Amino acid sequence: MKQLLLLTFIIGSNFAKAQKVDSIFVNLYTDSLKKGTYNYINIDGHLTNGRWLPLDSSDLIFTASAGQFKGNNLWIDKDFKQEKVSIKVVLKSNPWQYKEFDIYIKQKPDNEQLKTTEQILNEMKQSRKKNSRA
Repeated sequence: MKQLLLLTFIIGSNFAKAQKVDSIFVNLYTDSLKKGTYNYINIDGHLTNGRWLPLDSSDLIFTASAGQFKGNNLWIDKDFKQEKVSIKVVLKSNPWQYKEFDIYIKQKPDNEQLKTTEQILNEMKQSRKKNSRA
């Protein structure tokens, strides 16, 4: 009976093995980093079974030429002067799996003013008046 139980345990543990990450990919939500804020660095792992898994700082080691990481988030100081940041991401379970890449810093200021609800409604009213006259 003990042998049967041991055999069942061994066979079951082979099926329960976690899939390993065979490669990692960088999927950025933006084309540049903003100064004075946290920037999320999205890394996905491709598993041996073909599935994809989002990876975080429990799976990866993040380093950058500037700024500070807090999890997957990179803080860039508002006074940062260089045009780009070099980032390296290493898979903890296999240090031979890593990615190195550069991300440029956003140069234009974020000064766009969105229209208020009132402005949009006024524009819609004016547009209707013009269309009804034509």
